[in-house]
Amino acid sequence: MKKVLLIIIAAGFVIYIAYEALTYYDNEFIYGRMRETPVVRSYEKPLLIMEAGVVPFSGGEMNYRTQKPEDLKSPLETNNPETIKRGEAVYFTFCAQCHGKNHNGKGPVGQSFYPLPTDLRSPKVQAESEGNIFWDISYGLPEGKGRQPALATTIDVLDRWRVVAYVKSLGMRD
Repeated sequence: MKKVLLIIIAAGFVIYIAYEALTYYDNEFIYGRMRETPVVRSYEKPLLIMEAGVVPFSGGEMNYRTQKPEDLKSPLETNNPETIKRGEAVYFTFCAQCHGKNHNGKGPVGQSFYPLPTDLRSPKVQAESEGNIFWDISYGLPEGKGRQPALATTIDVLDRWRVVAYVKSLGMRD
């Protein structure tokens, strides 16, 4: 009986110490906690009045979206080494997760897709016009044609053109 009572007291002491340690850790945690985040109540402040001319009614992304993909032309010099270098950096930031570091569609995320993402050095992709590649990067592929997400709101227009220049600079796989 004494042995059982001693075990219960020891277990209670261990639980108490663990509880105190967790409480201390929680109170002294160096990062912010969700419960400490101020509540955002957008309805408590009046809405800002937008000044005239802030929202464009022409130009910008709409110029690209309303044209046929094959009619789109890059505003950049596509064989410029700086353009290609920047395109490579953007590719490895936004595209390599699916298309892979070898551009073969076997990136860490893409390898779990069926079908695999497109091999960017395939004859099919390399034969595409710059405008078609830009369109696919920008607005994605429709259901059944692939799994390319629309990146128009993620990647700047000129950076998308730089990615196109980079992809075209890869050439066909040997």
